[in-house]
Amino acid sequence: MEAVILAGGKGTRLKPYTTSFPKPLMPIGDKPILEKVINNLSESGINKITITVGHLAELIMAYFGDGKKFNVKIEYSKEDSPLGTAGPINLIKHSIGDSFILMNGDVLTDINLSDLINFHQTNNNLATIALSKRDVFIDFGVVEIDKQGFLSKWIEKPTIDYLVSTGIYVLNKKALDYLPEGFSNLPDLIVSMINNNEKVSTFVHEGEWLDIGREEDYIAACNKFVSD
Repeated sequence: MEAVILAGGKGTRLKPYTTSFPKPLMPIGDKPILEKVINNLSESGINKITITVGHLAELIMAYFGDGKKFNVKIEYSKEDSPLGTAGPINLIKHSIGDSFILMNGDVLTDINLSDLINFHQTNNNLATIALSKRDVFIDFGVVEIDKQGFLSKWIEKPTIDYLVSTGIYVLNKKALDYLPEGFSNLPDLIVSMINNNEKVSTFVHEGEWLDIGREEDYIAACNKFVSD
């Protein structure tokens, strides 16, 4: 099993921090978030990693090099113009093995990647999406109305539960048959597989997950690291 890490985005949600600094190098404690991602992969037995880079790529490549100091082999694929979250895979799909982990480079999680891989392989999925439960507090009174416009329900400041993508996937190489040329995003790739009746399953992670691309999650991650 190998891994592809998406690290080419501009990190617009974290500006001004990412104006002259790539998001994957944002520190959590004394280490960049991407280093934590790589360590998690390495601890799960994954030692071949391709990092797709774009914005401020040279800084990422200079920090991680060939991966030796992290006990992995790292290669890079550079996009000259934005290709979305799925498009960069086109540049490397010829060198990808039978199956691989695909994940964002700004995810902080304690997910057991070995369990995720085993679930994917045991169920013979074409794609497996790791999910996390997200609680969203609505600071308003939420109302429901009927077809005539009469009030039928009032819920004061509810908390709504959602299942959201963690940005971590396991894909078989055959899934890339549905990948169009040029710019494309992962949700479109997944939906294309579903529309063609392919087996796409989910793996619900009950533990820690933070999307460091969001400022509030980045601050929470930094605070958690300090408190730990």
